[in-house]
Amino acid sequence: MAQSLSRILVHLIFSTKDRVPYLAPEIRAELHPYLAVGLRDNGCPSLQVGGVEDHVHLLFGLSRTLTVAQAVETVKTSSSKWMKTKGAAYASFYWQAGYGAFSVSQSEANKVIRYIQNQEEHHKKTTFQEEYRKFLDRYQVVYDERYVWE
Repeated sequence: MAQSLSRILVHLIFSTKDRVPYLAPEIRAELHPYLAVGLRDNGCPSLQVGGVEDHVHLLFGLSRTLTVAQAVETVKTSSSKWMKTKGAAYASFYWQAGYGAFSVSQSEANKVIRYIQNQEEHHKKTTFQEEYRKFLDRYQVVYDERYVWE
């Protein structure tokens, strides 16, 4: 083949350090588009970004020239620096060190988009930890509970 093409969808989830509820609705209104642009600028078109006060969900197409780890590092580093520019209340803002990245088939993309859009309602019944454990179990990720939450 003369041209290299790919379509790999990634559902990325990560939280604020220690799940501190930094992400009030006002800052999310700016943060989510910032995250989407950061992904786009690195060749990873965003399909949906959302979340609640202590974590974010990003569904994006992975660039054919980046690893998942490179895409995550870029978006987390740039957004963490950006958050610190939003005032004294964010001076000690950090994302957790880890993340969860899960593959999504094209046929399930709309379902994941709706899931991300519905985060506010979803988290009235489910904590981040419960949600994240469900993802790890559904994707059969082997993990040690002692190290998942930092």
